Amino acid sequence: MTQLETSMVLLMKVFDTYACAEGKKETLSKEELKKLMEKELPGFLQGGKGKEDCDKLMKDLDENGDCEVDFKEFVIFIATITCLVHNKFQK
Repeated sequence: MTQLETSMVLLMKVFDTYACAEGKKETLSKEELKKLMEKELPGFLQGGKGKEDCDKLMKDLDENGDCEVDFKEFVIFIATITCLVHNKFQK
């Protein structure tokens, strides 16, 4: 597999690992998303770990309004963070 293909598989595996922790295996609950971010993106959460921050993030990510984050919404989140980090390194 290429590096990009490997990255895509890893992204799917990370989502699936946390999504199946409780309830529906095809979505992340707010608690599952928080655990994923704490373990997989610890630098991202350093600025705010409060309930209000998590609630706001969940609302922003939850494009379809079902109070859960599906894979498409998760990928958009990861792509946004990746773009922000990329822009930071470009400067």
